[in-house]
Order: sequence, then structure tokens, then C-alpha cells
Amino acid sequence: MSKGKTHTANLTFADNTLAQTLFGAQGFHLAQVEKALNVDITERGADLTVSGDADSVDMAERVLVGLYDRLTKGGDVGAEEVAAALRMVERPGGSIADVNMAVRTKKRVISPRTPNQAAYLKAIDQSELVFGFGPAGTGKTYLAVAKAVERLLNGDVDRIILSRPAVEAGEQLGFLPGDMKEKVDPYLRPLYDALHDMMPGEEVVKRMEAGDIEVAPLAFMRGRTLSNAFVILDEAQNTTAVQMKMFLTRLGENSRMVVTGDLSQVDLPRGIRSGLRDARDILDGVKGVQFMEFGAEDVIRHKIVSRIVEAYDEAEARRKASAPYERTAKSDD
Repeated sequence: MSKGKTHTANLTFADNTLAQTLFGAQGFHLAQVEKALNVDITERGADLTVSGDADSVDMAERVLVGLYDRLTKGGDVGAEEVAAALRMVERPGGSIADVNMAVRTKKRVISPRTPNQAAYLKAIDQSELVFGFGPAGTGKTYLAVAKAVERLLNGDVDRIILSRPAVEAGEQLGFLPGDMKEKVDPYLRPLYDALHDMMPGEEVVKRMEAGDIEVAPLAFMRGRTLSNAFVILDEAQNTTAVQMKMFLTRLGENSRMVVTGDLSQVDLPRGIRSGLRDARDILDGVKGVQFMEFGAEDVIRHKIVSRIVEAYDEAEARRKASAPYERTAKSDD
């Protein structure tokens, strides 16, 4: 232990079997905590001594006690759960209790990995309409699909409706080869993948055939009223303002709607304003609508993905900062 680290906490866990699961094989989970928080942890049976500066020891104690509580309630604790707990205590607004939030589906029990993900799940429970903004890998669509599946399985809604704009083809699907399903499947594949992560494949097929689950391009939503449903619009940055208004006004009784997108990845033709940006400006402050902004810190893919997102964000900030100078230089010419 390095100089200056004088605070010590002693932890005792009643169930030795659960304690060993908490500690990890050969103390792997404890090593994760040590490295992340710069503390020293000594193990004696089911007892731990944590040493370091006061704030770090306090965070380590909250992580370990919180994960042990998760185990006592029948939850799993692996490297991902430890990493999630560490993110929760290290970031503003994070609560270790949020790690124990659970979205239950047929195949998986899904918990938030960051404070923003926890806030997002709470917003979906609280509000009829939720917008999730942010880069790929932040879980904004995946978590929405998980909540949709959970509500369907619990009988809270009669159906799930998943939609995306087929913007790459200008929604002129007739120009693509194959029948209608073959035309739209490439645009909707990520939604199918999420569904198959939550439910057995045969059940997904059965429910789609019965109409309990519908995956369709945005163009198919016009003129409908979507009642008793959990409705998700993915890649919403590629909607026009007219399309977005059309989609939002489909919401019917006893329904929830989640709209997700990344405003840094707009594929619309130059000069056409994104419907997602338009909705954010217009609906800000409207009762029953919540907005959740994700960032690079919420990316749960390979660590390099977070660094890539941050690098692009920094480059974009530099371009915006230099824009006034570039315009002045051109006018001087």
C-alpha cells in the first residue's frame, strides 16, 4: 500500500459460499476492485480488509456490499457486474442499488451498466414517451427492447412494435430485389438480433406469426393507431420532421413509446432537418415526455469503442470551434 493511504474498513460476509462467488475465482473480482479504485484488499475466509484513502475505501465497500446483496437475492455476479458496480459508484448520479435493477426476459436478466442506463430504464417505467440519444454501444435500443419483451411476457401490453426508417433506400423499397420481407430485413436486422437475445428463436417466430411482435419499416406506420403496445423507433435520426410527427401521433391507449437515435450519424440528404432533432426542440418540457442523453462513458462494447467515440467528438468540437474563423477567412478573400 502506498503512502498516504491510511483508511481501513473490515467487511464480514455471513455466507461463505456467496462470499467466494463475490470474491471471484482466485480473487479475480477483488483484483478488479483493487485496480479500479487503487485500494488494497486482504482476504481471510469470508472476511475482507480494505485499505486506501477514505473515498476509495468507501466506494470499494459500497461495491462489495452491494454485489453481495445482489447474490443474496439470487442474482449473478461476474466480471461484468463488478465493472458495472464500479462505474455506478465512480460516476456522478450513480447508485450501487441500480446494479440490482433487473429486466427479466426468457433468456436473460438484464441490469443497467451505467448511471445513465439506470436512469433510462426508470424513465421508460415512468413516462409514456422516452427519447434516447447517443452513440452506438450505449444500450439505448437494446434496453428498450428488453423492457418491451418484459412487458409483453408480463401481460402489460398485447404486442411489441419495432420500427426503423429504411433511409438508405429512401424508403423506395420496390427497387430492392426479393419479396417485402427480404427487402426490409437488412434495415431491421439489429432489432431481430435483440429479440433473439431476449427470447428463444422459436418463440420469436411464433409470436411474430401471431402478430404479438411486429418488425416493420417506418413507412408502414402511417394511418395506424398503436394501442396496448410497446413501440420502439430505432435510428430515428434518419426520420424527417414530417415522419417523426406521423410516428409520434400513432401512440394509442395503454402504450409506451421509445425513440432512439444518434444525431452524429444522420444519413438524410443535405439540407433536410432530422426529425429527431426537431422533436427534441419541440417536445422539451412536454408532460409525459423524457429525454435521456448517452455519451462515450456509456459505451459498453470494447473499450476502444469509447475512445473512438471520444476522438470523433473532440474532432467535431474542433471543427465547430474553427468554423467562425474559416467563414471570416473566406469573406476576407
